[in-house]
Amino acid sequence: MAVPKKKTSKTKRNQRRAVWKRKAALEAQKAMSLGKSILTGRSNFVYPSDEDEEEE
Repeated sequence: MAVPKKKTSKTKRNQRRAVWKRKAALEAQKAMSLGKSILTGRSNFVYPSDEDEEEE
């Protein structure tokens, strides 16, 4: 069975978690921004409407 050779330091672990959380926060910020722009009607984002799906 595979076993790590040495214990990972708290610093390294915290650094990895910080990177992961920063990426998640950026994606959440992008999603909120896109959602707000769609709701206000100022969006450049093109998304299919119900009418487009029925035509295909």
